[in-house]
Amino acid sequence: MQGKIIKGIGGFYYVKALSDAGEPQSAVYECKAKGIFRKDNRKPLVGDQVILDVLDGEKRLGNIRELLPRRSELIRPVVANADQAVVIFSIVKPRPNFNLLDRFLIMMEQQGVDCIICFSKEDLDEKGEGGTYQQIYAACGYRTLAVSAKYQKGIGELKELLAGRTTVAAGPSGVGKSSLINCLQSEIVMETGEISTKIERGKHTTRHSELIDIGKDTYILDTPGFSSLGLFGLEKEQLAGYYPEFAKHVKLCRYGDCSHIKESDCGVKAALEAGNVSSLRYENYCLLYKELSHMESRSSFVR
Repeated sequence: MQGKIIKGIGGFYYVKALSDAGEPQSAVYECKAKGIFRKDNRKPLVGDQVILDVLDGEKRLGNIRELLPRRSELIRPVVANADQAVVIFSIVKPRPNFNLLDRFLIMMEQQGVDCIICFSKEDLDEKGEGGTYQQIYAACGYRTLAVSAKYQKGIGELKELLAGRTTVAAGPSGVGKSSLINCLQSEIVMETGEISTKIERGKHTTRHSELIDIGKDTYILDTPGFSSLGLFGLEKEQLAGYYPEFAKHVKLCRYGDCSHIKESDCGVKAALEAGNVSSLRYENYCLLYKELSHMESRSSFVR
């Protein structure tokens, strides 16, 4: 039987059976993976399509016999067959951490995954800040939208962006990710957590990655909330390439190896002064460049 892994917990994989036409069925089998995968240093991932042997049809037990070829494999979060990502940050309560957002965008681009930026809790945006945030990131070439799970605002547009694709949904805890996903599907109602009024952080309501069927050929890969992201496999000289709004200004830099921080006659800094590059994004760039410089210095010292 062919199926799709929708969840993995404690060495067990929960596989949703597929019909011959590839359409999801309601049956979910609790499976173990055969030892041959460990021998080959392979591990089933949420999102994998698999062949399973049914051991007990009544109790819905099985063994995963074969992993089918993957279209893609993400390292962070660890999921398979994702077509795109939607990163969710709330406009308020908690306020967005843009440095963390930029880190996520860099991480997704490193893995070759297109990213949609979704600003949630639009109904609480009394100052209209969400529109400003959208403009900043839209000017960088990212698809952005503002949504309200409470009033269903923007949900239709989001559904259109997700249709026919498998999308990784990610974001910090407390931004309303689970509430938003509840709006996108009707069968599974996910647990949602309250925001701590003292620290304005959410309870971690998603503790494992889970694949949710929300329509024909349309899936959401819900992943645990994150509060920090490191920069890996990236040199400081490469960082500017992950800020797409810099591209047309870099050619105006006097020096070919310009860091866009200390040098004179820098096209990026000139664009910043002219208001053509966001100061918010540029400040994050400087902080990340400094972090990467320190990482390289420590690495050289260890060697």
